[in-house]
Amino acid sequence: MAEAVDVARESIECFSAGDFDRLRSLLADDSHEEEYATQRHLEGADAQVDAARGWKEAFPDGRGIVTGACSDGKRVALEITWEGTQSGPMRTPDGQELPPTNRHGSVHACQVMEIEDGMIRSTHHYFDLMTLMQQIGATERAGTAA
Repeated sequence: MAEAVDVARESIECFSAGDFDRLRSLLADDSHEEEYATQRHLEGADAQVDAARGWKEAFPDGRGIVTGACSDGKRVALEITWEGTQSGPMRTPDGQELPPTNRHGSVHACQVMEIEDGMIRSTHHYFDLMTLMQQIGATERAGTAA
């Protein structure tokens, strides 16, 4: 059976490669994710894959670079740098879309995952959305939309 850290790292690799079938295979059907920066609670594996697809559509070259990992058995913490160019429309949690800016963003993040029997049961995802929005120019647009 795969070690918990290996499963957690593989989930990041799946996103980077755009391999959402493989990502889905790592998630327990009843898993959930808290995406704190967007205030989204994603219930079930399919909702999590849909959210990941949305990020990849907004940042087609998006990738995660794992810079650190630790585990106490079932719980894994990953330090990640997310980076990519917003060359696709970015869905907001309230259903709106931010048009592409073709600007690059890079933010540090942390994911804490509970992994049992080689399956991700829960993910708590922390990242700096405001910095990302500034980097891609979304806050400039918000300031001019009067």
